[in-house]
Amino acid sequence: MRHSAVLGFGVMCVLGGAPFAACDDAMSFTTDRGALLAFSTDTVRFDTVISTVGSSTRQLMVYNRNGEGVRIASVRLHRGSATPFRVNVDGSYLEPESGARAFDFEVRGGDSIRVFAEVTMPSNGQDAPVAMDDTLIFTLESGVEQGVILSAVGQDAYMWRGRVIKEDTLLEAGRPIVVYDSLSVAQGVTLSMAPGVELYFHDGANLWVHGRVVASGTKEHPVVFRGDRTDRMFDYLPYDNTPSRWGGIRLRASSMDNRFEYVDIHSASYGIACDSSSAETMKLTLENSILHNIGGEGLGLYHCRAYVANTQISNTLGHCVAVVGGWAEFVQCTLAQFYPWDASRGDALYLANQWLAMDYPMEHAHFQNCLVTGYADDVVAGNLKDENDELDYCFANCVLRTVESEDTARFIGVTYEKPGEEGTGDKQFRLFDTGNFLYDFRLDSLSLARDKGAAEWAVACPADRYGVSRTDDMAPDAGCYEYVSGE
Repeated sequence: MRHSAVLGFGVMCVLGGAPFAACDDAMSFTTDRGALLAFSTDTVRFDTVISTVGSSTRQLMVYNRNGEGVRIASVRLHRGSATPFRVNVDGSYLEPESGARAFDFEVRGGDSIRVFAEVTMPSNGQDAPVAMDDTLIFTLESGVEQGVILSAVGQDAYMWRGRVIKEDTLLEAGRPIVVYDSLSVAQGVTLSMAPGVELYFHDGANLWVHGRVVASGTKEHPVVFRGDRTDRMFDYLPYDNTPSRWGGIRLRASSMDNRFEYVDIHSASYGIACDSSSAETMKLTLENSILHNIGGEGLGLYHCRAYVANTQISNTLGHCVAVVGGWAEFVQCTLAQFYPWDASRGDALYLANQWLAMDYPMEHAHFQNCLVTGYADDVVAGNLKDENDELDYCFANCVLRTVESEDTARFIGVTYEKPGEEGTGDKQFRLFDTGNFLYDFRLDSLSLARDKGAAEWAVACPADRYGVSRTDDMAPDAGCYEYVSGE
């Protein structure tokens, strides 16, 4: 019965003549100059791409919203064979050898075709990025031409593959350095980085430090450690906003007196990992910096000596900070555990004097004027054995999201976040856009951290990461940011 009905309808369309001409509209083609194509965008944009390295693929949809079909006589790139763009139209590649054009496409009424585009920007011999455009021109059978702009920005970079720094070296700002197969600093050698230096690490690449690193950024020109994916996972989501795009920074046992100031470390698999070494010599000084969006631990201090001030460590799959024995001091730091990619995230702060069945004396773990918060009801945890002979830790004038302690000798002037209360958790920050993975951990007007610090500890950091004074109001705020009214 069902086959007969279909057959009968087909006969009616064939035999019925003009009254049923609409049955064939989608199969017919028009040369009416008013019958135009529509595009999903008027400009296909590529984020800044590293010169000579191919981009990811972007898609363009071409729609025929007319009742009748439209024939495309040709599709071509205006720059022809000189274009840096590569385009495939409905399965046909625009060959550069043939002038980057293809012919004879049909788009039936109400139908669409797909266009895929990539770009490889040529080296431009400059430190600054260079923009380049082209136009993808659709010539219809009617003679009408329609165009879509292709736009990209190319950035020249130095390509380092398996580089080992064997003598004292200073890196100056200019072109970014793309690191493949990791970068190593040999024992006894210092690698210095001037303000504005940018290192882009390929997937899985690390910075191994056997010697010493001195990264001296400024507020205006930080030293940046990031992944080399400059494109987007989705239109709204750059790869640079996702974790685990590269390895991380590891300070080996022989590495001492590393100094990181105004550095931005993000989208790594781990942030800075400090291997066990003597707690008598400073291993790491970390100031005015950000470690954010990390697929493992943000900062791991394993029986070493470290000083951390005015620093934000946030959104890590592992602990934001893990201190296992040794000597560590944190002043005016924000530890914020709001990792959005996995509910089994670690703590904002983890303290331990045992690790892998071994004792590591906790000689000094002091936190002053710090803000320690996150999604969980309790984000401060650890494995501290009181029977260990050396166990020195304390929190002074901090805001902590944890269970209130009766140990007033170790928890001095502490303000405890109570989940659900106004101005706590993610409600105390200026920007918390979890849909687009955008965060600004500067304080909102309602933040519980306002005026909770003590002046005696703020002496070490009289201004916050943005240079805002901590002495202009009643008391310094907890964390690495001082609230600014009216913003």
